[in-house]
Amino acid sequence: MADKTPEPAAQPVAPIPRTTRPLSEALLNEKWDRCLSSMLIRSGLGVSFGIVFSVLLFKRRAWPAWVGLGFGAGRAWEECDSSFKRTAAPPKDGLRVIRP
Repeated sequence: MADKTPEPAAQPVAPIPRTTRPLSEALLNEKWDRCLSSMLIRSGLGVSFGIVFSVLLFKRRAWPAWVGLGFGAGRAWEECDSSFKRTAAPPKDGLRVIRP
């Protein structure tokens, strides 16, 4: 019985460091990241389709690639714009909002 040594006290666990940014700023950063990645992907796909059509149908002209780039960037722009406007507008779940 005298052979047992007392166990050392448990050391306190350090708190998990939290980001100092507010939640709204983090959400905004995620939206911007999603918008930029969508812009790059859609523009790249548009250019690649434009190049393929240019080679196959339009005797290697440059304008199909530029048109594809424009369509891809425009689609990404509209998607990004709607995602930012969706948070600013009140939810419309079948209720009318009457403002005086």
